[in-house]
Amino acid sequence: MATYLDNNASTALDESVLQTMQPYLGSVAGNASSLHRFGRLQRDAIEQARQQLAELVGSQPEQVIFTSGGTEANNLVIKGVMSATQGRALAIGATEHLSVIQPAQQVAQEQGIELTMLPVDSRGRLLPAEMQARVQDASLVSVMMANNETGVIQDLSDLSTAVNAAGGWLHSDASQAAGKIAVDFASSGVHAMTLSSHKLYGPQGAGALIIDKRLPLQAQCQGGAQEKGYRAGTENVAAIVGFGAAAQLAKQQLEQRSKHTRLLRDELQAGLKQMAAVEVFASDVERLPNTLQFGVAGFDGETLLMQLDRRGFAVSSGSACTSGKAEASHVLQAMQVDNALALSAVRVSFGIQNTMQDVEAFITALRSITEMKTSAVMMAANV
Repeated sequence: MATYLDNNASTALDESVLQTMQPYLGSVAGNASSLHRFGRLQRDAIEQARQQLAELVGSQPEQVIFTSGGTEANNLVIKGVMSATQGRALAIGATEHLSVIQPAQQVAQEQGIELTMLPVDSRGRLLPAEMQARVQDASLVSVMMANNETGVIQDLSDLSTAVNAAGGWLHSDASQAAGKIAVDFASSGVHAMTLSSHKLYGPQGAGALIIDKRLPLQAQCQGGAQEKGYRAGTENVAAIVGFGAAAQLAKQQLEQRSKHTRLLRDELQAGLKQMAAVEVFASDVERLPNTLQFGVAGFDGETLLMQLDRRGFAVSSGSACTSGKAEASHVLQAMQVDNALALSAVRVSFGIQNTMQDVEAFITALRSITEMKTSAVMMAANV
């Protein structure tokens, strides 16, 4: 049986979440915008999910805007704020997900404004001095709370102070953070936050943008008054209900999940550090408890991924949204990782279903792969 170690790409739908969704997948009819009782039942389900999500991240329910996922939420905030403000400049972290980088590039080009990339150090953390200087003219700044590849967690407190002092708005993509570490919108200092359902054992196709009520935000999809006019279109009630149920479960089980996955990650890291050819990226800074990314000298990441897959392990070479590209991760490039080592990168991201036996088996498989190559190189040298 294959072992799934790619939970940052997507988690399995929790069985209890699926059961909560079932009535809205067929037996419960109605449109949430309708005024009759069937519509009101759908609307009530959405509002309950809104409350559950707000409780997970410490916001008010009315601050939650449901979207089709984290990508749409990121696009909405970047395009929506910059459209509403006709902003003078835009700044984003150099290690952001492409769903932040690409809309930011588009907005900068269309509006003819400056796009500033905030650099990071060799461990993936923002550089305080550079950060302070580069956000002064930015109408919007977007920096993720936790990186999807390395798991590195950013301290947003200094950034928030700088952005507020400059009169800008701060957004953070917390898609990977929510459900894995404590997230509190009210005390974070951000004005907008992105969340994604399928990163915390909810269904795919549901996300949310949490907003400060003062945030200038222009809708990017017209044709209806849904989601307070910010996101037109009939709501995917079943997915939203599942998102709410998953958020409630994540809040209840946060400490348990974090402890479990951290033990697995630390055990894997200890095993990898016994292998001379392996380098664990950002191993000495605060990261998501479930996430570890490493490189293996002399290997290609995609080839290594396929060899691990043949041995029954599903891992990633980085972000699932950029896999298949024969180039080093932009995250590792920003961290100034040697290009050859960056091209060998593999990400392991644990879930609540994984066990210590999975870790031990993975280490054994990786050691076998690396030793086979070493033996082949030595035999070729002796020919």
